[in-house]
Amino acid sequence: MSVRGIRGATTVSANEEQSVLDATRELLEAIVAKNRIQPDDIASVFITMSPDLNATFPARAIRAMTGWEAVPLMCASEIDVPGALSRCIRLMVLVNTDRTPSEIRHVYLGKARRLRPDLAEKGPDDC
Repeated sequence: MSVRGIRGATTVSANEEQSVLDATRELLEAIVAKNRIQPDDIASVFITMSPDLNATFPARAIRAMTGWEAVPLMCASEIDVPGALSRCIRLMVLVNTDRTPSEIRHVYLGKARRLRPDLAEKGPDDC
């Protein structure tokens, strides 16, 4: 068994507490579903937000999910690069798995699909 990283990102329309919590939960739930993982498989989750988001800690959304209370979580601010995608939440889920890197499914939602179009599925925010 190896530890593999599963990447994911999403965006919110505003710097509001509930928007951040809802988007974080939606992103994590999509990562879990696409990779068929359970909280016991998770080594840790690293969460970043773009510097324009500070309404709440996104880890609160994960901590409130059933079974995720003991998973180590860490929040940080993304590097403030000029022109970077705004209002963006990113997750790096470190999971214990027998899957190969090519079997891992990364998840990009909302405007964050633009970050990795090679990995993102088509969605309503694609133009």
